Amino acid sequence: MSSEVEVTRSHPVPDPGIPEHVERWVDVDPAASRRAERQIAACFGAVPLLALGFIVVYFFVPKTWAIQFAGLHAQAQNFWLGLLGGVAILLVGIGAVQWARLIMGDHEISEERHPAGSTAEDREQALDEVHEGITQSDLPRRKLISTTLKIALPSLALPALVTLLDMGPWPGPGMRAATIETTIWAEGVHLVTDVTYRRIKAVDMVVGELVNAAPENIQDLNNDPAAKAAATAKAAIIIVRMDPNTIKIPQSRKDWQVDGILCYSKICTHVGCPISLWEHQTHHLLCPCHQSTFDLGNSGVVVFGPAARSLPQLPITTDSEGYLVARSGFTVPVGPSYFERDSTHDYQNGDN
Repeated sequence: MSSEVEVTRSHPVPDPGIPEHVERWVDVDPAASRRAERQIAACFGAVPLLALGFIVVYFFVPKTWAIQFAGLHAQAQNFWLGLLGGVAILLVGIGAVQWARLIMGDHEISEERHPAGSTAEDREQALDEVHEGITQSDLPRRKLISTTLKIALPSLALPALVTLLDMGPWPGPGMRAATIETTIWAEGVHLVTDVTYRRIKAVDMVVGELVNAAPENIQDLNNDPAAKAAATAKAAIIIVRMDPNTIKIPQSRKDWQVDGILCYSKICTHVGCPISLWEHQTHHLLCPCHQSTFDLGNSGVVVFGPAARSLPQLPITTDSEGYLVARSGFTVPVGPSYFERDSTHDYQNGDN
């Protein structure tokens, strides 16, 4: 009686083995096998065409076109990109599933559950089974499937690469020079307060004063808020007045200031935070984000913190009425560093 109970516990069903194998239709009918192979190859073969269609839609379908159908209103380009890309991925999946169902080996295998750790012999056996699986895939003999699959999978990468163009223009030297390395500052542009846009007279500034300022021509972008925000992010400045006898002005920058009035970028050279924490007794400007500290009494050199570059200085002078104006734009790019940036012209402590 106890032996019967033990058998029942070990084998709860009468015959836990593999049922009798039934041949698939494609295994017994060569015509069905060839037909299945052609169907799978058709799925894989259509993928490059859909990928090519994706690229054509991306470049040649205007973004202004729309689709109106059964209450659907969608941008035509997005609709077709989604449809073509989605169907291409779907066909790869369908082809792979049908390949596994109809072409790959169809022989059941049963084995006893083994401990988690494998012996060397078990690992060798596993490798043998992997090679057997490769053989069972029948790829060496099914040249049509293997060829179309080799074309289909790489072609799926093309739509993904094309959509990377939506991340923005390629940041080559010309593009950088026209965008992140250029501000709207230019010769003769007046320095104005950053809120009221009031012009600033040199005689009105007192020693120790700091003014948050902007270029007067920023107002030309009032009708384009996005462009104005982008321009402000690069062109924002601070103006400080210090006693000329207490600061270091290199010979190369003698004409960049007006009787101790100097102008610097408001954007920290570490990660681009706006700076305006001014210690007028030490002439230091402190960034509130990561405590980078710049000595405005010594051409904006870094005296503490993670910033690696001096704060860019804007050359200034006065017009005929005594208002502060720019001599030129910034001579180096403002804001944080980036890999392609040329730092050879950044001011270093002791430069003349």
